[in-house]
Amino acid sequence: MTDVTDGVLHTLFRSDQGGHEQVVLCQDRATGLKAVIAIHSTALGPALGGTRFYPYASEEAAVADALNLARGMSYKNAMAGLDHGGGKAVIIGDPERIKTEELLLAYGRFVASLGGRYVTACDVGTYVADMDVVARACPWTTGRSPENGGAGDSSVLTAYGVFQGMRASAQHLWGDPTLRGRKVGVAGVGKVGHYLVGHLLEDGAEVVITDVRPDAVRRVTDEHPEVTVAADTATLIRTEGLDIYAPCALGGALSDESVPVLTAKVVCGAANNQLAHPGVEKDLADRGILYAPDYVVNAGGVIQVADELHGFDFDRCKAKASKIFDTTLAIFARAKEDGIPPAAAADRIAEQRMAEARPPALPGEASQL
Repeated sequence: MTDVTDGVLHTLFRSDQGGHEQVVLCQDRATGLKAVIAIHSTALGPALGGTRFYPYASEEAAVADALNLARGMSYKNAMAGLDHGGGKAVIIGDPERIKTEELLLAYGRFVASLGGRYVTACDVGTYVADMDVVARACPWTTGRSPENGGAGDSSVLTAYGVFQGMRASAQHLWGDPTLRGRKVGVAGVGKVGHYLVGHLLEDGAEVVITDVRPDAVRRVTDEHPEVTVAADTATLIRTEGLDIYAPCALGGALSDESVPVLTAKVVCGAANNQLAHPGVEKDLADRGILYAPDYVVNAGGVIQVADELHGFDFDRCKAKASKIFDTTLAIFARAKEDGIPPAAAADRIAEQRMAEARPPALPGEASQL
């Protein structure tokens, strides 16, 4: 038997990063679907989180990613003030090669089988059109097109929320909530990053971008020729005079390799799970780098898709996303008061909300948090 001491089962049942309520492995051989649905918590309500479609190196890596992302969604939804717990799904494979209508419908049937415990939406590799297909098999689907009763592209408010987090970071560090005159580096200018660039330029920031996809870079430079392009992320984070670094691609951007060479004084971006491992938040603090917790500032999208369940209203959602500014400032204040990094302060606030939402445990019951 394979030793799983350091594997997924250890994470799920024995580590502080576990505590998930349910993990579902899904397979439909006829369509080639292999998926993982992870529900971390339903303490605040039905788990809500997107569907990531990605060519993982292994099934084990896919499960581990689903677990991490689902846990992050519990904290994100709690900090956003939503009545939702955290969940996430991943579909294993290259969406450019295996994504079909039949596969998405099969996936939708698996989500529907959970009876509303998990509500899905878009993520990396899935789009509004995909959610329209999934919704044909599953009523617990958000991120649909306006033509199909949905809110459309949630990247718009995700970028807006990150921008509010940057404004709060500037207020905290420099005493003024404007990015005017600040140099901001954006790594990843896809679904969210390119909207963020627009907000930054409108506010008067100098923007440097990079992306592994030349077409994504070209899209931004065609629209905003004043933007500077860095060769890659390694070059971007070493840019002289950089004030703010915005990781907006995949997770793990803040690592033992990247943190020591960061020139920015603030990290605030849209990517999920930016901290490569526990302890990186302290490394940032030790270097005097202010970290705006990712799951707090990138919550605009989940605010939007959650609202879709109640009849979408963009102005109402934008007003809620604007509060990310105040939430981020409150986290910085809590961090200073408790003498801990902002990431730890955000965790404490989120955990408190989830704990208070749970009914009192019966004698002998262990906490699932």
